[in-house]
Amino acid sequence: MGIAGYTLKAVAFAMVSPQFAITLIMLGFIFYGKNRRIVLMQKMILGEPINSPLELTMSQLVLGIIGGVISSLLLSYLGVMFGENSGIHLMFVFSLLLLFFSPRFICFSYSGALLGLLSIILNLIKDPLLTMYPTIEIIHRPFYIDIAALMTLVGVLHIVEGLLVSIDGHRGAIPIFTNRDGKILGGFALKRYWAMPIAVLMILSNGTNAIGQSIATPSWWPVMRGPLTLSILTMAVVSIMPFYGVFGYNSITFTRSKGEKSAMSGIGILIYGIILTFVAQLAKISLPLQLFVILFAPLAHEIMLNAQRLIESRAVPRFVSDEEGLMVLDVAPMSIAHNAGIRSGDKLLEINSTKIESELYFYKTLNEGIGEVKFKLKDSKGNIKQLELNKGIASKIGLVIVPRAVLAEDRSDNTKDEDTVNKSKNEYTENKDKGFKDILEEIKKHEEKDRNDD
Repeated sequence: MGIAGYTLKAVAFAMVSPQFAITLIMLGFIFYGKNRRIVLMQKMILGEPINSPLELTMSQLVLGIIGGVISSLLLSYLGVMFGENSGIHLMFVFSLLLLFFSPRFICFSYSGALLGLLSIILNLIKDPLLTMYPTIEIIHRPFYIDIAALMTLVGVLHIVEGLLVSIDGHRGAIPIFTNRDGKILGGFALKRYWAMPIAVLMILSNGTNAIGQSIATPSWWPVMRGPLTLSILTMAVVSIMPFYGVFGYNSITFTRSKGEKSAMSGIGILIYGIILTFVAQLAKISLPLQLFVILFAPLAHEIMLNAQRLIESRAVPRFVSDEEGLMVLDVAPMSIAHNAGIRSGDKLLEINSTKIESELYFYKTLNEGIGEVKFKLKDSKGNIKQLELNKGIASKIGLVIVPRAVLAEDRSDNTKDEDTVNKSKNEYTENKDKGFKDILEEIKKHEEKDRNDD
């Protein structure tokens, strides 16, 4: 059986074998718990959830498995391999442990760099000459890692992570608000995790591999080769072993839709992964270049993240209400508003042929209206549309708007109007325990927490 067959077999082994299946089940429960909180927040803001916890969890697991297959095949054909005593599994263990702490460092750029640096230090202490001039014997030494292979692994994993973020990063986004210059900006907090079973080539000394047979390799394999790789092919046995890795994506946007933001972030991660994969090959040349590659991985990752933050900070806020109308931030799928044709990014201009002068009038009309409610709106492309919404006796229609301005705490002349707005909104959303200010404050706290995590 060839490399592709054994790679797929190793990934399947990671899902069905008891020791690995327990890991997958535990990750599923962790993801489900986080997704329940996301759905609860969506329901608090929109009146109904956008996704179910099970849907969010299953997409994370299924897409993670697909990503694991792609990663494993790329790594196998590139010829990325490690010694059986290299400690490469620690990089995956670190990614799982970091999940319980700050999501900020759930990234193989950091854990991989630390692992590579630790390997170089330990081997310099043990034997400087053997470390500077690697031979096949080093492969079987404890905690020796080929830095070029390690950073290529990190690069390939980021390539696949970029694809996952682009495809699935927007799912489970939470509508949020912030206050800037007396105006309320609407946006989205995006946070996703994926569990990926990854099959990695290992060099064994006992003549057997993880799944019991020899692996047939084509004459052109591996794609990326060096003197050490050629020595391995003639003197060692190559096997495939599975591991589990956790990938996290965490971001906030006030200038793009959730789909556009995840696509932009995914492209940035993808480009970073491609660059790192090629830069990693410099580590084959000398020890100083190994140190350069190890430092390049986390620093380039930070540059990529800061560049995305800079682009976000300089872009024009997208979800802002003004004198023309009220901006729709988000709409729950299959809700009354969604079925009527209202979408995120639309601006509501009129309701029942009357200009929407205030949030008070908007919520009061919705609360008192029975049957059809007519809307005039401008969509995200600037087209004016007339829509009819069959509200019936429903108390909520499944959309959230961006208020025009922050409700002041101490303006006595507007106290009566503010109370009326809060009362109308509370009646409409059936959330009598929380006024608009309370909800806004809770969302602000959520946003600040996500900023700190990011």
